[in-house]
Amino acid sequence: MRFVCVNSAMPARRLMPLLGLFLLSIVPFSSAAEAEEHTAYPLTLKNCGHTLTFTSAPKRAVTLGQASTELLLSLGLADRMVGTGIWFGPVQPTLKADNDKIPRLADNAPSFEAVASTVPDLVAAQYTYHVGPNGEVATFEQLASLGIPAYVAPSDCEGKEVTATSNADGSRTKPFTLGLITQEIQELARIFDVQSRGEVLVHQLERRLERAVAGARQHRRSPQSVAYWFSSSRLEGDPWVAGQQGVPAYISQVLGLDNIIQSNDEWPSVSWEHIAAKDPDLIVITRMDRRLYPADDVEKKLAFLRSDPVTRQLKAVRNNQIIIVDAQSLNPSMRVLDGIEAISKALATSHTEPSR
Repeated sequence: MRFVCVNSAMPARRLMPLLGLFLLSIVPFSSAAEAEEHTAYPLTLKNCGHTLTFTSAPKRAVTLGQASTELLLSLGLADRMVGTGIWFGPVQPTLKADNDKIPRLADNAPSFEAVASTVPDLVAAQYTYHVGPNGEVATFEQLASLGIPAYVAPSDCEGKEVTATSNADGSRTKPFTLGLITQEIQELARIFDVQSRGEVLVHQLERRLERAVAGARQHRRSPQSVAYWFSSSRLEGDPWVAGQQGVPAYISQVLGLDNIIQSNDEWPSVSWEHIAAKDPDLIVITRMDRRLYPADDVEKKLAFLRSDPVTRQLKAVRNNQIIIVDAQSLNPSMRVLDGIEAISKALATSHTEPSR
């Protein structure tokens, strides 16, 4: 497969309608779905400031980022995957059998050499942090020099920028929408010539969002303030909490919650004293298998919240209004619906009276 990778200005794109995400089970593709309209090659599309041209469907893909891995697996492409890397936790149970057949290059970021050794004809990445101008794994140019095109999730580059004034997760110039995930599904389905599978997946996700929104409306209460704590470089240091335009902001919008952090940075570092001054009704924290930082461990998060002189006085901690969700459900991925459903369920079953 031959491709051309050229830098170009990213055109303005109209965000697609809000569509929701993740499948708890993968429905077998019907014979009708298999009778899909085939991709006309050469296929050219713009992605994260680059123009990619494919002359045929990729046969050897490497995915960097759990969301990218689960997306290709959900499209039934396990037989075309030759390596994965960058994991937060276990793969979805329904995808485990297929995922077990794919070599894991690293739990975190694999080296450029490890990726190149698989001789991929496509690298699909979840974050520009790993494949981008200063990519931890590779730059676009490094991969292109070996004839390898790189596709990065639109959610990490459209309506978002990484600058010297923002943290490594970047700053959003436009709010995240689930339409960005749908765009990724449809574009990868076209690249791999499985367009009908992509449409089946999108349709299933649309239905799941409708159910989640309807359920959230039934449980919606008076406005409640919330802070989302992902992790921290030091438990005693400033936590990385969700800003006002990322995935948690979308979840808050759906559930009628008020995120206390007013920052365009996706995961800004904010002091506990600032959070205490806002004193949220709820704190959402993440569970993950990753152990890059002390606060990746959910039990350490809980112990800190209940013992630190500042955090133990927070209303959410005193009232035990701490909600635990999977880390992937707060990342741009097909698991965003998991986050909506988990938080909605916790709110529906909570009977704790507010502190006076």
